[in-house]
Amino acid sequence: MKILITSGGTSEKIDQVRSITNHASGNLGKIMAELFLKNGHQVTLVTTKSAVKPDAQAGLNIKLVSDVASLQETLEPLVKSHQVLIHSMAVSDYRPVYMTDLAELQTTKDFSQLLNKKNSETKISSAADNQVLFLKKNPKIISLVKEWNPDIRLIGFKLLVDVPKEELWEVARSSLKRNQAELIVANDLLDINEDQHLGYLVDENTQEPARTKQEIAQKIYERISKHD
Repeated sequence: MKILITSGGTSEKIDQVRSITNHASGNLGKIMAELFLKNGHQVTLVTTKSAVKPDAQAGLNIKLVSDVASLQETLEPLVKSHQVLIHSMAVSDYRPVYMTDLAELQTTKDFSQLLNKKNSETKISSAADNQVLFLKKNPKIISLVKEWNPDIRLIGFKLLVDVPKEELWEVARSSLKRNQAELIVANDLLDINEDQHLGYLVDENTQEPARTKQEIAQKIYERISKHD
């Protein structure tokens, strides 16, 4: 099979030297890619420069992206040519549009005007003690996948923080239905550390636990292979 995996975390520029990002390492994506490669599948890994990656080998194609715009541009044609997408990348929900100091805010009567402005400096001045950063919502990439390829098998991920397990599973099932996914891997950040990566493989009727990245990868592999 042709397996498409996303991993790592996107980064959105504030200016040429600053950005907003997340702490995703790409470790789980690396483990999944290596497992599918080991079992004879072709793997395209869409990831970021800073994420960990498998060693170069036959059957592996790596595509590098940076922000959500480059992810969308790269992913669309790949989704159309692959049978499975395992979308484990931590995708930025928002992107910066304008950064300003309190002095400008105090003289602005209509804040919506600032949403149409852009910073012209290569590096925004750090002279002010306080800055306000305006953000704009990015498109939900997972919501576009079935538009690009209705037949692709989609495995998604959902990360929440410090919520009851029932809420975690409910949110995962909502994503499952909304995005027409086959499976959502649901995680609570408090259950992830150096020794464990507790996740739940959630489908319409069940939530199967897995306690390490290796176990999550193995269960996803078994799920994909079982219905091949």
